[in-house]
Amino acid sequence: MFARWNRMAKQFAKIGKDITIAVRAGGSDPTSNPALRRVIQNARSINMPKDKVEAAIRRASGADAKNYEIVIYEGYAPHGVAVIVETATDNTNRTVANVRSIFSKYGGNLGTTGSVEFQFKRMGVFRLNPAGIDSDDLELFLMDHGLEEMGESSGESGEPQLVVRCLFEDFGDVQKALEDRGIEPISAEVEYVCVTPTELPEAEATEALELIDKLEQDEDVQRVFHTVA
Repeated sequence: MFARWNRMAKQFAKIGKDITIAVRAGGSDPTSNPALRRVIQNARSINMPKDKVEAAIRRASGADAKNYEIVIYEGYAPHGVAVIVETATDNTNRTVANVRSIFSKYGGNLGTTGSVEFQFKRMGVFRLNPAGIDSDDLELFLMDHGLEEMGESSGESGEPQLVVRCLFEDFGDVQKALEDRGIEPISAEVEYVCVTPTELPEAEATEALELIDKLEQDEDVQRVFHTVA
């Protein structure tokens, strides 16, 4: 129970930072701020209460709202696993020190910019509820708007999902195309998708994933991407 609450608190904090960044960049009206619309969709996908979302928007609109900077770190976990760490921070000195410490303590090493990014593709990833969707028809439609790949997957509770991926540059076009079709994604994110997954024995994979888990627990870390298969 406590692990679930901790995970939920971390997810809510992440969304809160995403809301602040979106509001500071494009205003507090989701109808005219597609980035904020996307974050609100993502808040719904993790069952973040509406009043918490609205409170976060109000805080982000205030004069004393924090200015978060998105900073990307790259490095290696044990056994050659490439890792990209996306942070949102108001204190880069604190954040880089924490990230470097975690890499070092758990057998990895923090790299320089570009040291592992070539092993990933930066993509827009939309997760959809397949109910009522003709996937073949949607796939043909989205091909004209930047679709790279589309396939079936499942959510955290095993519920069926359709996953739509596009290049980062086409994120806005695919988002608008889905809106034009009246399809509201379960979530819409920009992700680093690994090109070639790293196959590891279970014991080695566990060591790499321990470092990744510790990174994900850091308060400044938004998301962690890796190459573990």
